[in-house]
Amino acid sequence: MADPVVASHLSLVLKAPPTISSPSQFLLQQHSKPMASSLNSAASLRLFAFSSSSSSSAAARLSLRSTSLSFSSSLKSLAFSTLSRHKRGSAVSVSSTGGFSSVASPKCAASDPDQLKSAREDIKELLKSKFCHPILVRLGWHDAGTYNKNIEEWPRRGGANGSLRFEVELKHAANAGLVNALNLLQHIKDKYSGVTYADLFQLASATAIEEAGGPKIPMKYGRVDVSGPNECPEEGRLPAAGPPSPADHLREVFYRMGLNDKEIVALSGAHTLGRSRPDRSGWGKPETKYTKDGPGAPGGQSWTVQWLKFDNSYFKDIKAKRDEDLLVLPTDAVLFEDPSFKVYAEKYAEDQETFFKDYAEAHAKLSNLGAKFNPPEGIVLDDGPR
Repeated sequence: MADPVVASHLSLVLKAPPTISSPSQFLLQQHSKPMASSLNSAASLRLFAFSSSSSSSAAARLSLRSTSLSFSSSLKSLAFSTLSRHKRGSAVSVSSTGGFSSVASPKCAASDPDQLKSAREDIKELLKSKFCHPILVRLGWHDAGTYNKNIEEWPRRGGANGSLRFEVELKHAANAGLVNALNLLQHIKDKYSGVTYADLFQLASATAIEEAGGPKIPMKYGRVDVSGPNECPEEGRLPAAGPPSPADHLREVFYRMGLNDKEIVALSGAHTLGRSRPDRSGWGKPETKYTKDGPGAPGGQSWTVQWLKFDNSYFKDIKAKRDEDLLVLPTDAVLFEDPSFKVYAEKYAEDQETFFKDYAEAHAKLSNLGAKFNPPEGIVLDDGPR
């Protein structure tokens, strides 16, 4: 039995991801390393991984990437091995030789409500055994976060449309390691063919927040999947982590999505989950008193003491600046430096109820960006917000 895993680690690196010359090489780079007895754990939960608008200068930019998760199973038993059997077609399939191949999928109609509910229960069980909350949140956000409000045409506008399942988008620097999130969810997708990838990604993200103790997210479903890799957004739409002017950069990127200052700060509060490892990201300490015992692989530096609990500790700890074992990045610190951001950061540090309310609304808004719903009004599961 594999040991528990604490999510995937988003890392900052000073070089571009390895060049991938073929689909087979992409799979082999992910899975040909020695298999560990447990999934390596986790860490830094950024709103989005770093990316640059200039793909030609990738070798010189910082990129946030997820650490590789080692699987105790053999290549033969990897979750992707069932992809080619989907009734609706799949984005990535595995050949008998172990290579990825991109396969166009027909556009899907609305997800089935009963299957959505069942899939949610399976996601809850996955979270209990793998502690993969951060990487599932990241998966949902990266699929939605490519949205450009200035482009009307679907799916060219980007957003929550399931495009992140395709190899061409998985290879974007900002999405390094998210193949591991697909592996974690693939058996659920196989089981519930009536749930679109776009819905599954957002369902997993919202469920991860809720199961970590966060607010109930007022979600709706029925997102339509893009049909092929030619409908993926170009690289460079996701925000950077360490720009020269953090406040200006955050506004430039999130305003393009149609989000405002309050929503930027509220979404930043999800950094209460996760940790960072210096050997993989260049940020944080190798180990602290809060991370030395895991769960999952020990080590790294977290933003909060209880880094698998969703609360308002992120804001409290940044404001206090009294614990050297807790991580604060430039894009975190700016929330208490910029006058407009500071209004909300101060409020959230004092009032968790207000933070939860604003976060839930911002998360739901993010999860709907760019989505095409069928039916147009979407599907609301009958339990509703608590």
